Amino acid sequence: MSLFAGHGPLGADPAGRFTPPLPAETVFVEPHPRRVRAVRGGQVVLDTEHVLLVHRRDSPLTYAFPADLVADLPSEPVPEAPGYVSVPWDAVDTWSEEGRRLVHYPPNPYHRVDCRPTTRRLRVEVAGTPLVDTSDTIILFETSLAPRLYVAPSLVRTEVLRPSSATSYCNYKGVATYWTAVLENSTVEDIAWTYQNPYPESSAIKGYLAFDTTKVDVLAELPGAHR
Repeated sequence: MSLFAGHGPLGADPAGRFTPPLPAETVFVEPHPRRVRAVRGGQVVLDTEHVLLVHRRDSPLTYAFPADLVADLPSEPVPEAPGYVSVPWDAVDTWSEEGRRLVHYPPNPYHRVDCRPTTRRLRVEVAGTPLVDTSDTIILFETSLAPRLYVAPSLVRTEVLRPSSATSYCNYKGVATYWTAVLENSTVEDIAWTYQNPYPESSAIKGYLAFDTTKVDVLAELPGAHR
């Protein structure tokens, strides 16, 4: 993520620009001095600090390992890093980096989460029912993504919310659990999410709620909204 994703500097829709422009085929390869481990069938099949990160346009961030370390794991050569190969993410059961289990992709060293208390207003309605109307919020800035407002549950009409079985995972925030709105005449699934045990870098939003703008009506005072 980050360098090539969303509005990242090497992405298809960058927020800024390079002068002169970089060639579209630019690939960034860098050392990644962290311990990466892979487990398959209950056995550690890869355990090394000799890792490269490969940032490639229109592709997920990938690890590259010295070819002689991957044993019988499926792999492909990395043309930009002679002697190194990539291993498909689903070729093993579990990836971890310095003790933190990873899901979907390696964590990007250029990806940052920054949570700040703010007085930006957040108003939320679902099926015409008000849920939130407050200026006591936390704004979360996350690299390459649009800012988002989070709000304490004490400021939400939680009596109309029920826990959902849905979950999602972020390598930078942790596991999110979801909430469904149960109203007198309708039920709207998974309108909000919460990180009950976020990673330290996102601890300011622990237990706070954010809302899915595709499922509820949200008026959020966000940067650039008044331009």
